[in-house]
Amino acid sequence: MIGLSGATHTTVPLLAPDFEPDLAALETAMNSRTKIIVVNNPHNPMGSMFSRQTLCRIVELAQLHDAIIVTDEVYEHLTFGQTHIPVATLPAAAGRTLTISSAGKTFSVTGWKIGWLSGPAHLVAMVRSVKSFLTYSSGTPFQVAVASALALPGTFYTDAASTLRSKRDLLIEGLTAAGFAVNTPEATYFVTVDTAPLGVTNALELARELPTLLGVAAIPVSVFCHDDGAERTRSLLRFAFCKKTSVLEEACARLATLAQRL
Repeated sequence: MIGLSGATHTTVPLLAPDFEPDLAALETAMNSRTKIIVVNNPHNPMGSMFSRQTLCRIVELAQLHDAIIVTDEVYEHLTFGQTHIPVATLPAAAGRTLTISSAGKTFSVTGWKIGWLSGPAHLVAMVRSVKSFLTYSSGTPFQVAVASALALPGTFYTDAASTLRSKRDLLIEGLTAAGFAVNTPEATYFVTVDTAPLGVTNALELARELPTLLGVAAIPVSVFCHDDGAERTRSLLRFAFCKKTSVLEEACARLATLAQRL
């Protein structure tokens, strides 16, 4: 979509160990031609949540260059011990921020493809015009179901996050026992690991072998990145813990044999 619009896609790295944006690199990357800043927070695949300080700086830079902020906040309710900060709630952000969220993650219905966007009326009108030429319409029955789901009490969201947190901890325990260096996520339902302690420097190759080797699947983080980022994340794998507890337990048991098999 960026290419079709004639724009240039410029990325800014997220740096270990917190996996927050490199603000110096962001400042350098922006100029008078910058039109949109895309922010994914909570972040997939890293599971990080950007600090208020980081988000405020992003807003300041958007103001400086008169850029629109488009935020992907689909994991807003799937957080562990921290409160999500919507970018649009920050000072001076509401008038230039389009916020995107989704029922898919919160309600475990990713296949429905039902979400929502909020922001200033004139920007929403522009998005609505383009959207109507991209997919025309979404499943009406699903929209009605999601509207009902959004009326659920707050305990639904806290219970969902609590359940995911216990599954996160279960998978982290298994991954740690398997010999990976584990990055504990603050949100989402993904956990990333470094394969280097196992003597594996190319996670892409390991990801291709794992289904046959153990019957377990993971995604190399490098496939989400451009060249520099792909090299920086070359040894990182992403696992998902949005599974039944019995499935996670079986996966951990299989992963426990990985070092021996390698």
